[in-house]
Amino acid sequence: TSSKRTLRTLFRPPALPPPVVSEESPSQKKLLAYHKGKEEQKIINQILIDRALEVSYIDMDEREERDAAPPITELPSTVRKYFFIKALKILSFQAEYFFLKNCVQSNPMVPIQKQWLRSMLAMVPQPLMEGRDRELLTEDLLKEVVRNYEKSMQRCVLRRALVKPDIKELDKLEEEAPLPSLPLGLDFSSTWRSSYIKAKNQINSTLHILHPTMKTLLDFGYTAFFDFLVVDFSCCRLKGPIDCRSLKTDASLSCSKAEDKIITTWYQRVLGLFSQPESLDGVNLDQLESFYNCVAVLMSNQLKELLQRTTEVFVKLFDLEDRRRLPIFKMDLTLDENRMEFYPSLQDLEEAILFVVDCIGQTLQNFQTVDAWLMGSTETLDAELPAHTVQWAKSTLGESIRDNLEGPKQHFKGYVENYGWLVDGTAEERINTFIAEQPSFDEYT
Repeated sequence: TSSKRTLRTLFRPPALPPPVVSEESPSQKKLLAYHKGKEEQKIINQILIDRALEVSYIDMDEREERDAAPPITELPSTVRKYFFIKALKILSFQAEYFFLKNCVQSNPMVPIQKQWLRSMLAMVPQPLMEGRDRELLTEDLLKEVVRNYEKSMQRCVLRRALVKPDIKELDKLEEEAPLPSLPLGLDFSSTWRSSYIKAKNQINSTLHILHPTMKTLLDFGYTAFFDFLVVDFSCCRLKGPIDCRSLKTDASLSCSKAEDKIITTWYQRVLGLFSQPESLDGVNLDQLESFYNCVAVLMSNQLKELLQRTTEVFVKLFDLEDRRRLPIFKMDLTLDENRMEFYPSLQDLEEAILFVVDCIGQTLQNFQTVDAWLMGSTETLDAELPAHTVQWAKSTLGESIRDNLEGPKQHFKGYVENYGWLVDGTAEERINTFIAEQPSFDEYT
């Protein structure tokens, strides 16, 4: 009956399994992704741990200790976690450092100035700069200098703008050239500080150019000499033709008058300055000699500068490129004892012009030094023109004189060629020969 219990009613039929589908459910996808990510994370962790072991754990100087270090798999989990965190920090520092380093290095550097390169080339002897091969070598050297400069500037800016982390691993990764070493064969072991201090103290004890009296002495010289010349050449062209004797006389008189004027103005003011006691304020008795030596050198330099400037102005009168101020000399073409010549001769004219240089150089040579004037001795200031200045002036004048005398020489040569036979006996000899032949009347006419 229906009320009876049967096996069918006690045990319901089992449900059939769901059909197999090819697609994965969302939960299965999530589970598989979790397992896959976990496996990848294990691999990444293992790599980072190995990196940490290389960077921080096995960073020992002694090979024995490094070989004795246990493998990473035998370390406790807490230690492995410590190395893992440390490795992450190191790798993060490295990435940030290299990023900032690239940013700094990518900025433009200040280029080397052209005048620096020209100054370097100016110090090279000229014979080493001649030839095509030398020019190519010079270009290569300049390019190398520019490269070294830019590299040094880049390293300097990098060190000033970026602090390098204290990580030993960076020293292995960065390929940076070492700093230049000292030159071989030179000994820098000897100390110089003691000799430097000694020389400095000696200079400080004998350097008196900063004394107030020296400043006053400089003012005296500037006031007396800034627009003054031993010989005034401004009116030389306006005087018209002059002869050699007048040139020598005028130069001697001008030098003598200039010397007298300097004695009564500049030299008297200098002596009056040092006759006052306050002119030696701050100078010890043991420093008087060096102080007066400094005064003598300063006065000598002022007199030399005046003579040198006068000489340069005189030489400039004979400038080959500007003949507007060239002096005019009077010369005669004479006939004496069957000879035709200039008076004075061209050699005498050159000697007269060079005499002016010697006359200027012999001026202002008898001024006593201040200490000699105070002590009554006869020591004089060294106001002699330097030898190279005299040599330059005479060589320049000689070249200019020879160039300017080409015209008179050609004029004289034309006279000799056209009329020399009338005065050298050639014409008289021809006449006597003609008369001795007893020509006819027609031949006479």
